[in-house]
Amino acid sequence: MSTTATNAGAEVVPYGAGAHPYLTVGTRTVDPPILPVPAGTVLLFDKGGLPSGTQSVAGTAYDFREERPIGSAVLDNAFTDLECGDDGRAYVELAAPEGARVARWVDEHHPYVMVFTGDPLLDVARRSVAVEQMTCPPNAFRTGESLISLEPGSSFTSTWGITSRR
Repeated sequence: MSTTATNAGAEVVPYGAGAHPYLTVGTRTVDPPILPVPAGTVLLFDKGGLPSGTQSVAGTAYDFREERPIGSAVLDNAFTDLECGDDGRAYVELAAPEGARVARWVDEHHPYVMVFTGDPLLDVARRSVAVEQMTCPPNAFRTGESLISLEPGSSFTSTWGITSRR
């Protein structure tokens, strides 16, 4: 998927984008699948759901840099400091214990991914995992953090995709 935004106006405008697909590998719940997330930092949220800071994932329940089952982890967190492969993409995968894998990849223009296990949503409730790529962190239009400034007449293009892997 390629997204291009063009500023057709006469003033500089802020820009940020994301998409929110849900991934599944056919398991009844998201507990048994393995979830590698190549991120060094997690964003923390306050009780109102607004970003309140960051912390290293090292040694925390948010450390999915090494493949491990999701288990009972409840995730509704943005991750950053993504590690990209030789192709310039960061991959967040969901893998069934039997080997089926689906990968969500993002280009370098998406420095954030939100991972959501759907716990509070009755229609989702741990049946799939949302992996949302973002060009800026949550609440960026209020804070201005990492927003892209589009000059009049300029464009910005970013790409992402979903692929099955074995």
